[in-house]
Amino acid sequence: MTGPMRVGFHAPDAVEELAHLVAEAADTRTPIEVMGRGTKREVGRPVKYGTVLSTENLNAVSLYEPSELVLVAQAGAPLAQIEQLLADNEQELPFEPVDLGPALGFGPGQATIGGVIATNISGSRRIHSGSARDHVLGLEAVNGRGEIIRSGGRVMKNVTGYDLARGMSGSWGTLAMMTEIALKVLPAQREMRTIICFGLDDQTAVEALCLALGTPFEVSGTVHMHAGLAEQFSEAEIAGSGKSVTAIRVENFPASARYRSNRLKQMLQAYAPALELDTGPSRIFWNEVRALRMFQRRPDHPLWRISTQATIAPKLINAVSRKIEVRALYDWSGGLVWLETPPISDAGTVEIRRTLAEFGGHATLIRADASVRGAIDVFQPLDPQLMALSTSLKQVFDPVGILNPGRMYPEI
Repeated sequence: MTGPMRVGFHAPDAVEELAHLVAEAADTRTPIEVMGRGTKREVGRPVKYGTVLSTENLNAVSLYEPSELVLVAQAGAPLAQIEQLLADNEQELPFEPVDLGPALGFGPGQATIGGVIATNISGSRRIHSGSARDHVLGLEAVNGRGEIIRSGGRVMKNVTGYDLARGMSGSWGTLAMMTEIALKVLPAQREMRTIICFGLDDQTAVEALCLALGTPFEVSGTVHMHAGLAEQFSEAEIAGSGKSVTAIRVENFPASARYRSNRLKQMLQAYAPALELDTGPSRIFWNEVRALRMFQRRPDHPLWRISTQATIAPKLINAVSRKIEVRALYDWSGGLVWLETPPISDAGTVEIRRTLAEFGGHATLIRADASVRGAIDVFQPLDPQLMALSTSLKQVFDPVGILNPGRMYPEI
């Protein structure tokens, strides 16, 4: 290579050009901020970059075979475009990816499929269908040397591809730049029913959600939210209730979904009178959960994503709430908590990390000012063994350390 890496913004039209730019950056030790369309750019520690490299022009759907339930798309393909293509063929991405964009100041549907897999932030249906990484059949990426690497294929039997997919998923662009992804898709659910209970406290709500999840009724969504968050929904009866909202979803063919919904509604009478939403209002409700509508009104308030054991989640959040004011959405029956905190100097980091150390779990700061994100641990601190493993993976994929340096951890 000759000459310095060009600074600024680059969105190549070909994988080979992207690989050349990464190789040039490696040769000149120029740090790169990796991005798709930038909807998650403000998540993580601020990246100290010399240039920005985007996949937004690598946006083609390379292959789609509805009969084989396989879709292959370049990393910059808009998620909204992929989902519309699937919907036209009565199919869907089974992991129901969360759309972080609206909560971070972007319009809905602007995320790319590469960003979805790189962050592995799956939606409410994860409890039923698995996470984003579980549906990756294979991928192509450019590592930190500028080499094009490929693994996997169009079947789940390829163990090598599955392992690489797991490594890339959740790496936030720190190991390699994904350029193409093969995904397993599934038929869309024809009927959706949602049972709503009002006014349950966190502990009782999580008990009810865990009970529902343990039934044979194939529950595909379980959420509970504080009253102040429920006010943001478009469904008038939910927004105007002035109470907390607990929701359970079932899907499938109409007769099956209705039968299972009725059985669950009978079971939940012991907790609270239940409202039932049919397919249309249910789709609106769960789309609003997926877009984190309830956290869009106060963009200056930090937003955390906490993974923990479902049964201890209410105690964990109650312990945090004794120190700072919080508003919580429990998903996955409590296994995932979206937590909004006041706009204080550390975004509630001290209290949240201290409480997690007592109860167990992991927390990622999803939304906060750059000054806050640059001063605290945005991602869950790793123990020495895991940090050593992460450092060794970084060394293998990005030996010069040019891809999103410091975004997840200062050392990586």
